[in-house]
Amino acid sequence: MKILKNRLHYCFIFLFVGGAFISCKENGDKQKEEMASVDQEKIVPEDLKWSERMMLSEMHRFPEASKLDFRDEPKWSYTNGLVLKAAKEVYQETGDERYYQYIYDYADTMVTDEGDIRTYKLSDQNLDMLNSGNVLLYLYPKTKEERFLEALKLLRSQIDTQPRTKEGGFWHKKRYTQQMWLDGLYMAHPFYAHYTQMFSEGEEAQQAYNDIVHQFDLIQKYAYDEETGLLYHGWDSSKQQKWADKETGTSPNFWSRAMGWYGMAMVDVLDYLPQDHEGREKIIGYLNQFAEAVTKYQDAESGLWYQVLDQGDREGNYLEASGSSMFTYTFAKASKKGYLPKKYLEVAKKGYEGILNNLITVEDNGVVNLNQVCAVAGLGGDPYRDASYEYYISEEVRSNDPKGTGPFILASLQFDR
Repeated sequence: MKILKNRLHYCFIFLFVGGAFISCKENGDKQKEEMASVDQEKIVPEDLKWSERMMLSEMHRFPEASKLDFRDEPKWSYTNGLVLKAAKEVYQETGDERYYQYIYDYADTMVTDEGDIRTYKLSDQNLDMLNSGNVLLYLYPKTKEERFLEALKLLRSQIDTQPRTKEGGFWHKKRYTQQMWLDGLYMAHPFYAHYTQMFSEGEEAQQAYNDIVHQFDLIQKYAYDEETGLLYHGWDSSKQQKWADKETGTSPNFWSRAMGWYGMAMVDVLDYLPQDHEGREKIIGYLNQFAEAVTKYQDAESGLWYQVLDQGDREGNYLEASGSSMFTYTFAKASKKGYLPKKYLEVAKKGYEGILNNLITVEDNGVVNLNQVCAVAGLGGDPYRDASYEYYISEEVRSNDPKGTGPFILASLQFDR
């Protein structure tokens, strides 16, 4: 009887343990199924390249391209054009129609049937507003929609009426009298050059190309600092602004993103400047000066660049994402095009790895974030921006500002990553 009881006891234990084993196996299988389900439900699949992952993340954050830059209402602005340039290149790389539709929907929303541009005011004479014209330069040859052509003509007319310094330099905006900003070289001149290539011929085209090169000549002449090789954010030809040096007219500091805009302006304008135009070699020369100077201020440990470029050791300064992404894109593209020596491709690779290692985070749903982006910085205005060191480090820092995500996508495409 005792033996029987023991056998029953062992059988009970075996059944209990076996049941537990079966239960654990079932639970394990269930967890694997749940994890697989979560992977399948990711908004942004993690097996894609970084360029596409960030583009899909932007489209998730901003389903309407007209509301890029955290806007509540549609707006024609430069940030839309920046991200949609990246979308165009992702579309060309992948052939995925979602990206083309995202671009088209922006133009469809912002351009009326008559060819007017919603929220755009010609009377503002704001160079920033020309950058999204690149969207229309891309779409018009594909769609042949007359309204896009009319909108392009409207934007091009701004160049003819833009106020200028006595030497012919475009004011950044009508309300920023007598001022050239580095930002403006990017906002206006890739558009100006591309439009000229598409629609102008002969003497008209030659004059336009000469005018474009002249803008780079002027900013080099007046904003370039001999000691560092960097360029100041702005130059006031009247020397009247509170931020302007009374002798030179320049602002007092080197802002990372302003230099980033300038680098991208040079490398993108060269896409459209004719091969036989004498200004090409001049701009390539400026680009080489730029690369040598900016490389000196790359942070050795992270590969990134500081918000105020030449003052990385000062309290409050930080490694900033948009400038770092812009420099990375500029160096990578310029090296691959042969404008810069190949050593700058290594500088770009170090910068790109620095962005991935220090500034990129990925959410559980696969959405990619770019962190530590300066939200905005400018000169003058109300409240007054004095271009001091303290000013630049005090502006808001946020994640996923399109002035960072757009260049990050463009840099990723240069590395096929």
